Amino acid sequence: MDQILYIGITQSFFAGLMIATKRNPQIADRIMAAWLFLIAIEMGFAIVNKSIIPLYEYVFIPFTYGPLLYLYIKFQTVENARFRWSYILHFLPFLAIFVTAIVFRGRPVMRLENFWDTDPYLSFRLIYGLSFFISITTYSVIAFILINRHQRNIRNLVSYTSERITLGWLLVLSISFYLTYVAVFIFGVYVIFAKDPTYDPTLPSYFGLTFFAFAFSFYGYKQPGIFNEILTESKYHRKESLQYRDTDPKYEKSGLKNKDARKYLDQLLKYMEEEKPYLDVDLSIHDVSDELDIPRHYLTQVINGILGKNFYTFINEYRIEEVKKLLADEDHSKFTLTAIAFEAGFNSKSSFNSVFKKATGMTPSQFKDAHLSGSDTRGQQVQDDESKKST
Repeated sequence: MDQILYIGITQSFFAGLMIATKRNPQIADRIMAAWLFLIAIEMGFAIVNKSIIPLYEYVFIPFTYGPLLYLYIKFQTVENARFRWSYILHFLPFLAIFVTAIVFRGRPVMRLENFWDTDPYLSFRLIYGLSFFISITTYSVIAFILINRHQRNIRNLVSYTSERITLGWLLVLSISFYLTYVAVFIFGVYVIFAKDPTYDPTLPSYFGLTFFAFAFSFYGYKQPGIFNEILTESKYHRKESLQYRDTDPKYEKSGLKNKDARKYLDQLLKYMEEEKPYLDVDLSIHDVSDELDIPRHYLTQVINGILGKNFYTFINEYRIEEVKKLLADEDHSKFTLTAIAFEAGFNSKSSFNSVFKKATGMTPSQFKDAHLSGSDTRGQQVQDDESKKST
């Protein structure tokens, strides 16, 4: 176990240092760095507790993990998010346990081997265990909801998918993080009721924290500010509010009249047919907005409200039709499906396959086989007809 702790301390500390000092750090980066430093501190306390002197009171640190996860997602998925003093309220349980730890300093408060002993600390152990389980469960559910909401809303801004903007990696890690602590609780309950002190229930948590330190150092360092990433990919780089308030399907306060909405829709459809902007793999709604000189939120309202689609679906439907045209073009007969997809504006094979099957009910290869077999049949029929006429 000591080896895991030393590896975890080293990895989390240097990962935190690397993220905190990366170029142009965002608030989310500082939150991630603070989280990694706290993981290093918790593991350091564990070593001291095991090898030097008992430190039963260090257990207050995990109460910061849920709030830090929430704030990291918040500052990643909301444009121009600012710190609010109300965010401190999320750390009140941590502060309460921290103060209690100072009061009970040096006392065997959190011993698991005699958890049910009717000593003065039994009620504290019960409250601590229940509170931490509620905390980690609540913030994990909130994280899941926020990331899923973000993944839906981001489709009104961009026409492509990327781990850098969808936070798919963080969703997987958040679920894994929660399941790790569920395992810790299950093993802890076993130790308490079976009274088996030979097994250390905190071991899964240290394995998990070490793994998360590696994962966060890899993904967290590479993760840019999402909205900065979108504006960087946009060829116009025009900064404007990217809030999600205009995704409300009713648009009660948008001020856009039906007559103007229809005019904007005609402009949009004409632009798509004539200029084919969907061939740009990094196309965002900001590019279209600037080309047509139509406010972005009006474009979103037109696409959502009149067409009943989000921007992502709207653009990729054009790309699907472009793929079909290229498949029918003899000049592209020797191209692979992936090459054709990239030429049509898709940025990855996986997103192409997913979008194509959803739109056509067939995989790209199935569609290609059906198209080619149909073409061959029609070609053979023409040859047969010409042969009959000649005879």
